[in-house]
Amino acid sequence: MGAALSTAQAILPEMAEFYPVSPVGYHFALTVFQYFPVVCIIPWMISWHPAGKTSIQNSIFNMPGRIGWFLMEIAGPLNLIYNLGISASPSFSELPAANQLVAALYCIHYANRAVISPFFSAPSMSPMHLFVVSIAVLFNWFNSACLIGWIRGHEIFIPGFVTNGAETFHSSSSSSWIAALPFLGTALFAVGMAGNIYSETSLFRMRRSKVEQSFAKKLDSGPPASANCGNKYNKVYVIPPTQGIFCSILYPHYVFEWLEWTGFAIAGLAVYPLSASTKLSSAAAATTVSPPFMLAPWLIPFASVTDRFGLPLPLPAIVFLINAVANMLPHARWGRKWYVDKFGEKQVAGRGAVVPWCSWM
Repeated sequence: MGAALSTAQAILPEMAEFYPVSPVGYHFALTVFQYFPVVCIIPWMISWHPAGKTSIQNSIFNMPGRIGWFLMEIAGPLNLIYNLGISASPSFSELPAANQLVAALYCIHYANRAVISPFFSAPSMSPMHLFVVSIAVLFNWFNSACLIGWIRGHEIFIPGFVTNGAETFHSSSSSSWIAALPFLGTALFAVGMAGNIYSETSLFRMRRSKVEQSFAKKLDSGPPASANCGNKYNKVYVIPPTQGIFCSILYPHYVFEWLEWTGFAIAGLAVYPLSASTKLSSAAAATTVSPPFMLAPWLIPFASVTDRFGLPLPLPAIVFLINAVANMLPHARWGRKWYVDKFGEKQVAGRGAVVPWCSWM
């Protein structure tokens, strides 16, 4: 056991490699995080997810839902802001505009997710198990570490691919492409974020309406029993009607979030390594050297496409998108089953979780 621990300690980078994120820390975080979809095989097999609708009310490992949600969602942006703030070279102001843009988009998303959604939009949040919060914090820390290394311009070298876009970035044939990418990606990100917020607030509004209608009917019967821990909206759920964005799927907010991160990745096509930046010294660019990076099999098609068109590979953004889908998809599938169990197949009306009219997905 001691030998195994010593070996693991020798493999793991020192914490100094992550504050600020160095090329070594970036390489390690991205190597580990790209295989997160393998972990997501587990949620396909078991429905245990002690948070939200499926939370366990009386577990000693629970924490208040709003606090748990805040902690797990704020971990990533805090890590990113702190890292970019303590980076002496390059500083945030020295980074190209595209690099600054993706950092801003990431923080905007999580400002809504960590603060506005739990404390101002949601009428209530069920208790969250410490395990769920801890795993989510770890996910967001790894994700932010990858994004930090990418935004700071650390370059990775992928065997079998001629270029990651650094050499052709400023060529006349690709400049018109790249100039439009941040605008296209930002527009798609904005549509996805707006749809995500609209979907969630629609569900919140339905929950409030159901509770208010129920209370109005019981006014003549005296005050209702206090069984909801002081919040009358606690554990009150509704199934959305088959109209609007809910006409064919039950989790449009998931789909819109995936659209957000697709736009994020498209904007990230304009992010490029320090070695391609004319704003930074050759000494700063020299710090981006890292060992060869071995891609997970499902990432090779993305690298092939960007390599074909001579574009920088927004690998951390692509990894984030794939990991987000891999994480949320099984929960959506189990969530559809929960809707069927609670409201009946007739109320679900053949809708899919995230794929229109697909009862399995």
